[in-house]
Amino acid sequence: MSKAPETFRSLADPTRLRILGLLRAMELSVGELAQVLGQSQPRVSRHVKILIDAGLAERRKEGSWVFLSLGAAERIDPLFALLDGWSAIDGEDPWALADKARLTAVKADRAAAAERYFAQHASEWDELRSLHIAESEVEAAIARALGKRPVGRLVDIGTGTGRMIELFGPAANSALGIDRSPEMLRLARVKLGEAGIPATELRQGDMYALPLPSQCADTVIIHQVLHYAQQPAAAIAEAARLLAPGGRLLVIDFAPHDREELRTRDAHTRLGFADDAVLKWMDAAGLVGRVVENLEGGELTVTIWEGMLAEARLKVVA
Repeated sequence: MSKAPETFRSLADPTRLRILGLLRAMELSVGELAQVLGQSQPRVSRHVKILIDAGLAERRKEGSWVFLSLGAAERIDPLFALLDGWSAIDGEDPWALADKARLTAVKADRAAAAERYFAQHASEWDELRSLHIAESEVEAAIARALGKRPVGRLVDIGTGTGRMIELFGPAANSALGIDRSPEMLRLARVKLGEAGIPATELRQGDMYALPLPSQCADTVIIHQVLHYAQQPAAAIAEAARLLAPGGRLLVIDFAPHDREELRTRDAHTRLGFADDAVLKWMDAAGLVGRVVENLEGGELTVTIWEGMLAEARLKVVA
């Protein structure tokens, strides 16, 4: 049965059209929508529920926040094509123009919060970076590891500030970042928004139980995250689950070291990883692993490992 009548009923209130226009620009919390629309949160929540029930919007809990985004593309794209056509004839709605202006205030609030969070932790991050080769050289090595093969659907586990998506998202068909920390995700939203990275989604999630279906990614990156893992083998297995046939996993982390203070000061669970350990975990996850590069030049050595789906698994999946 067609859902068209339900869809048009859900859009009968102009506020809900405004909400869709705002979500088209960026993911927003209910509080942020209320700020832009100049309405109470309960009222906005009622509008949002109608849009969600019609499949035009989706909600995702992230710590104490709830973020809203557009629904599935197959339902949303035809609707926006229709609305864009009418706008071309009638001109853009004045409410939409005003909403865009107020949206800049939301972006400014996010940027200010992100700047405060970064300022509180910048000294810790700077101290850790000073122990290994320059980050720019690490990033160049990751680019070499990715090579000229298409990135395809990119998933960045433990995305942090979203740097991997900022670098490699523009070359991807889609890019999705996952992190446990709502604060880091808010920081990533600001950075990626300022960078104008298209087709990007950010979600809160655990590296051991990723909120994604199997075979949904062509490239998965775990950058400077594994040393926080209590169960690194399980984290690699869960990352491997996401790979579609021909997909690859890149793990970037420290080689074994003896900087014990990183356990207490920076909550590192593991003091680096031996090549044979990482390759063993990749093998157990059904991947053919290899050491791509060892980046020396500081007290800590950064290593890049790559895992690709084993031939046997490719044949089973195909």
